[in-house]
Amino acid sequence: MKKRIEQELDKIRPSLQMDGGDVEYVDFDEKKGLLSVRLLGHCAHCPMSQITLKQGIEATIRENIPEVKSVEAV
Repeated sequence: MKKRIEQELDKIRPSLQMDGGDVEYVDFDEKKGLLSVRLLGHCAHCPMSQITLKQGIEATIRENIPEVKSVEAV
């Protein structure tokens, strides 16, 4: 599962890096379907980070990996 998630994050990563940010896999709780990620660089402190997290990262990953029910930043 981690490999599948990492592959999806690799697809998202270039758009985050264009704005000086990045995302890192932290953990996936299979029981809850909860993916924990760490926002890095400009994304870590950006006031729009929740929108990026939910409408960008979470939406993309949930579309391609249905086992992921939610994504949270830690």
